[in-house]
Amino acid sequence: MDHHTKKMIAPIIIVTILVLYYAGFFILCMFIPIPLALKLLFGLVPLLLAGVSIYVLMERIKEIRSGEEDDLSQY
Repeated sequence: MDHHTKKMIAPIIIVTILVLYYAGFFILCMFIPIPLALKLLFGLVPLLLAGVSIYVLMERIKEIRSGEEDDLSQY
């Protein structure tokens, strides 16, 4: 297994768990008997957080592949 691949395993697993949690929360919100506006409000926030998590994961993978793993060393 490549050295870079080992460093990508943990972020991928964590983001996968987060996205599954947020998707489950969204589905749960759709089945709760509350007004539609509240369903969308409570449901869209987790979906937006899932999208941000995936974006940050993609940035982290790019960072690992480029070798910039220690950002603090630049300062």
